[in-house]
Amino acid sequence: MEAKTALFIVPTPIGNLGDITLRALDVLKSVDLILAEDTRTSGKLLKHYLIDKPLQSFHNFNEHKVVGTLIKRLKDGERMALVSDAGTPGISDPGFLIVREALKADIKIECLPGATAFVPALIKSGLPTDRFVFEGFLPHKKGRQTALKKLATEERTMIFYESPHRLIKTLEQFITTFGADRPASVSRELTKYYEETVNGTLQEIFNHFVGAEVKGELVIVVAGYVGN
Repeated sequence: MEAKTALFIVPTPIGNLGDITLRALDVLKSVDLILAEDTRTSGKLLKHYLIDKPLQSFHNFNEHKVVGTLIKRLKDGERMALVSDAGTPGISDPGFLIVREALKADIKIECLPGATAFVPALIKSGLPTDRFVFEGFLPHKKGRQTALKKLATEERTMIFYESPHRLIKTLEQFITTFGADRPASVSRELTKYYEETVNGTLQEIFNHFVGAEVKGELVIVVAGYVGN
């Protein structure tokens, strides 16, 4: 008989709570334990859907310490769901480590389809979607310039995540690396009331946001290199 799934990777809404899937709700109601990047954030989601299950913190700062114990519990028969604060675990969020260790231990995993911020941002950018590269968060300091130089001639559409307080600096660096006229797009507060997408050249987008109070997590989409 095929082994039963022990670990479920469950995407959660990136803003609008109505975007969770029916299957995700069924899984969250059925497991023994929910591993959450931030139990306070996930607790609000569970409360909204009247789900009363034990929560345990699982984030970038403790995952190496607790993963061994969690794998043992999974092997002993417990069923767990992993969620992040928003979107799909493992995509610029904790998830890779426990999936890797679970596979090593022959634990069956299922990853449910669901929300992730870069897909709607890519579609709304109007830039080519047939070939793209997801870069997530660039290094803050060490390695940042090296990463940008490597991407200067990347021909595929590029997708980045960025925080509000770093947006202007990042756009300045993109203008220097990719050129002020490179087509791009910035989406923020996706699926929320104040959702905004700004399309144009990097210079036009910079002019739109400079001096403004920017809130919400951001997705930056930049057109690939075309050449001369």
